[in-house]
This record gives sequence, structure tokens and C-alpha cells, in this order.
Amino acid sequence: MMLAQCSSSFYPKFMASLHTNTTNNPSSTHIAMPPRLHQLQKQRIMKSDIYEDQESLCLRHSDRLSQVRRMFDDQTRGTKETLLFIDSLQKLAIDYHFEEEIQAKMHSFYDQRLTISNGKASSIAEVALLFRLLRQARYPVSTDVLNRFHDGRGEFMASLSKEMDGLMNLFEASNLNTGGELILYRANQFSSRHLRSYMASLEPEAAVAIEHVLETPSHMTLQRFQARKYLDSDNFYHNLHVRELGKMDFTILQSLHQMELKEVTSWWTESDLSQELGFARYQPLKWYAWIMTSLPNPKFSSYRIVLSKIIAFIYLLDDIFDVEGSIGDLHLFVQAIQRWDDVSMNSLPNYMRTCFKALNSTINEIAQIVLKEHGWNPIKYLKKSWIELSNAFLMEAKWLSKKQVPTMDDYMKIATITCGVPTVLMHMYFLLGHHAKDDLCEDLPSLISCPARILRLWDDLGSEKDEKQNGRDGSLLACMMKENSHWSLEVAKKKVMQMIDEAWEELNKESFSSSTSTFSQDFVRACLNTARMVRVMYNYEEHNLPMLKEYINLLLFKQI
Repeated sequence: MMLAQCSSSFYPKFMASLHTNTTNNPSSTHIAMPPRLHQLQKQRIMKSDIYEDQESLCLRHSDRLSQVRRMFDDQTRGTKETLLFIDSLQKLAIDYHFEEEIQAKMHSFYDQRLTISNGKASSIAEVALLFRLLRQARYPVSTDVLNRFHDGRGEFMASLSKEMDGLMNLFEASNLNTGGELILYRANQFSSRHLRSYMASLEPEAAVAIEHVLETPSHMTLQRFQARKYLDSDNFYHNLHVRELGKMDFTILQSLHQMELKEVTSWWTESDLSQELGFARYQPLKWYAWIMTSLPNPKFSSYRIVLSKIIAFIYLLDDIFDVEGSIGDLHLFVQAIQRWDDVSMNSLPNYMRTCFKALNSTINEIAQIVLKEHGWNPIKYLKKSWIELSNAFLMEAKWLSKKQVPTMDDYMKIATITCGVPTVLMHMYFLLGHHAKDDLCEDLPSLISCPARILRLWDDLGSEKDEKQNGRDGSLLACMMKENSHWSLEVAKKKVMQMIDEAWEELNKESFSSSTSTFSQDFVRACLNTARMVRVMYNYEEHNLPMLKEYINLLLFKQI
């Protein structure tokens, strides 16, 4: 795939610096994409000349990248300077250009972690940042590095409350709790309490900056979403050359993402799906936003396109089971999927046959990519994931047709499958070069099951606010209220939020544990990004999705 408007003469050089590989009916019964975004898509996505002088931009990007790479060597002599430089690269989402340099620095810091954390010159800001960066890089760093800042009674020293940078970094570090780490719970309470107390006496801009950190800590927030806000702000301190590289990188990637979205949109409009499944949600922006978030690195361009189709099919099946299909047809549909042959589909409605035919074509496309790039064919595992998904959809349809409210445990076992996350991550798992495990579908690793739980729990909280949903749909809140008739709705919601926090801690434990070394860093990051995207995707407000609208507009359409 040609990236933006870079001519072929500059393409190899640009590819080397950017790591890129080459490989209607908008009817909806659920919350739809805000109309303004559909309008933006029509006005802008088909344009190929969104940015002027792309060839010049490619050259300037390459030059600035080389300049910042030299700066990495020249200006990262001291521990504090190095940590701040790496943090700045990550905040502007350009750290993927410097993976080897960052890895070498972090390995050195891990070896020196006790010396650094016990050094008198090391502040709480420096040690908390060191802890966060090491843990994010999957080094087994202990919370013991923070013990020096205790007052002897297990609490943080009162004098630390005067250090704004220290409080900010301590709060950021506290969000990497892997479960049961008491010092990080206390760090979160201590830092957030004192930061909030500061807000009343600060200038509005400074108060807003603190509020932003408290509401959107780095670990829980999408990197490129944060990067765009930093690039739009004059208050974020970092080197001018690094900032300019961030702007150029963002602009080029934005153009690449627009081209990918164009391909996804064309696939839908040119297929029979758009004609036969007129009842289904047509939301290419949502389909693509999920995968743009999970796999942001430009080298995964071809994967983003094909995985967007997988996400589209999950939405389509959801609408077939929740909105359109009769319970009798749904039984036959699932049986046909289990056999996985066209003949079994002959007695079913056209829209079911069309959906199955297109799905079969897409997973075969993915299987061929895996075979070509990694040397083996995962087709039986891909089919198995769709059989699992369709069986789960059918179970939900049975419950709802009988007006049966399942137990909380039974609901979550099924609903974490029907949310679609395991299916998407399974396809991504193979595309990223991992080999099959026979029990992968039945015994999901926490890296996959935790984002699925987080999505389902957030979605159920959001759909309770969304009274306009007309499809046949269940809710964990209903299951909770049945099992605990003495609970109020507010108590049930608090329990769900607690379950989300617990899922995040389990996901952290798996993401940062050396025992997950069998999973690539790209896959770990994708699982984390999927969980991070949930809040954006399901942040309902008056039957609208304002955070999703802002996210899509900033990352896909609004120029820097």
C-alpha cells in the first residue's frame, strides 16, 4: 500500500523510517455514529489530496527523525534526562521509531534500579517515572523502589505533598497496580487527594491539566489520542524538534488511516452485504476505529484493513441474532456454521447465506496471509472462533426469547464471548505470528478475557443509559438485581465498576508479567489498547457518544 502521496522514489526511504508493511444503508437500531461524522467521512475520506506536498513532508520527516535519533544519543546522559526524553517520545506516540534505543536504556535502568531509587538525589518524581517505564516495558520491577518515600508507618511522607511533579508521576505509576499492591493503592489515594486540593488555588489552565491527568492517566488512555491533545496544546513541555517530529508523524499516519478507512468502506459498498443486510448497522468508522486503536503501528496497515472486516462481521452477526433472525432460523444458522459449508445454508434466508459466504471469504483471506507470512494455516482455529461466537449468540437469543434472566456467572461466560473481543484478538493473535494452542478458544488467556470483560461491563453500564436500544439485548445489571433483590440500581452499578477495576488489575498482571513472554509485545499492547478503547467507545451521554466523536475527528479528520 502506498502511504499518502509519497512518490515511489521516496517510498523506500519513508518506509524504512516509518516501519510500514505492504501487504447503503445506514439503518441502525443501536446508537449510531453521530451524523456529523458521517458527513465528514463523505466530504473528506474520498479525497487523495488532503495534505499538500506529501513528498516534501516525507523528506522533512526523515530528516527530523534522524535529528531526534542523534539527540537521543547526545542528550540522554543522565538518568532524569533520559527518563524524561523517553516519556516525551511515548506521550507523542513516536516511541515506536526508537524501540531498540529505548530497550537498551530500560535494560540498563533495570540493572541500576535499586541504586537509582535509593540515591539521595533521586526525587519521588524520578523514581515513580522509573517504576512506571520499567513496568510498562515488562521488567519485573517491585514496588519496593517506592519504600524510601514512606514515613515508617506505611504512609507516604507528608512533605511529598508539596511536590507537584512528584504527585503527578506517583499518580501515573499507581495505575499500574497488578492486584493487591497496597503501596500503589495508597499512592493513588495520596497523590489524587493532594492534586485535587491544589486545583482550587491554581490558574485555570494548570487546574485543567491536573484534572486531565486524574481523569485520563497515561496507562488507561489511548496513546495517539493523548498525543494529539499534547500536540494541540502549548502547555506540554518537550523539545521543539521532538514536537515537530510528532506533528509530522501524526499527519502522515492520519493520511494512511484515511486511505485504510477508504478501503474498508469500499469493501462494504461493493459487496452483496450492503444490499442483503439492510437492517444491520452500517458503521465503518466504528469498525475501523477499533482496530486503528488496537494496532496503531504503521507496519500493520494490511492487518488493520482485514481485521476491520472481522469487526464488521461481529456487528452483523449481533444484529442478525438481536434484531432480525427468528429463533428457528437462528438454530439452523448456527448448525450450518458448525458444519461450515454452503449446502447447509441453502434453506436459510438470503441475508444469512450472504453473510456466511462473505465471512468465509474473509477468514480464508486471513488464513492465506498467515500462511504466506508465518508458514502455517490457522483456518481451523479461525472457524472454531466463529462457531464459539455463534453458539454464544444463540444462547443469548434463547434466554431472551424465553424472557429468562440467567445467573451472573452464566451471563458473563456467554457475554464476554458475544462482545466480540475474543474473536477479534484470536485473528490478531495469528496474524502477529503466534502459533496455535489447542485449548486457546476454550481456555482464554487473561490477555484476551480481561479486555472482553471490561468491554462487556462498560457496555452494560452504558446501555442502561441508552433507552433507545430496540434490539433484543440482555444486561448484567438485570442479572444482578434478580440474584440480589435487596440491591438498588446504584449498588449494582458500583459492583460493576469494582469488577472493571479488578479486570484491569488482572490485565495489568498479565501484561507486565515475564510469564507472558510467549506473547509478543505487539499483542500485549493490542490487548491493552482494546481495553483502553472501551471507555471511548461506550462513554454514553444523552444517547450520544461525545468521546468517540472527538476521538475519530481528532485522529482521522482534523488536521494539525
